[in-house]
Amino acid sequence: VQLVESCGALVQPGVSLRLSCAASGIIFSMYSMGWYCQAPGKERELVARITSTGYTEYADSVKGRFTISRDNAKKMVSLQMNSLKPEDTAVYYCNTETNVGTTWGQGTQVTVSS
Repeated sequence: VQLVESCGALVQPGVSLRLSCAASGIIFSMYSMGWYCQAPGKERELVARITSTGYTEYADSVKGRFTISRDNAKKMVSLQMNSLKPEDTAVYYCNTETNVGTTWGQGTQVTVSS
């Protein structure tokens, strides 16, 4: 199982950014996919998750600003991040849990700063 995230970016507050994650080695449509973030000095935490049936859940801090979606045909999960804030600065990781265990992407840095 392999997860590869798109590149992050340095952006100003208030702008939007879209992260994508390409999966391989799994029957993608069967599994939930998630995005986590880890800020300096903090533990990794859930940002958003989407189940195989399309049910979504979000951290309170991103509700109304971030949207997770999936494209089963392309084996990709995306995170649309709008109205970015400095406190969104973190390394973002794609995640899935399959019958072979938990897999993480390599992580991508998102920095929100003026």
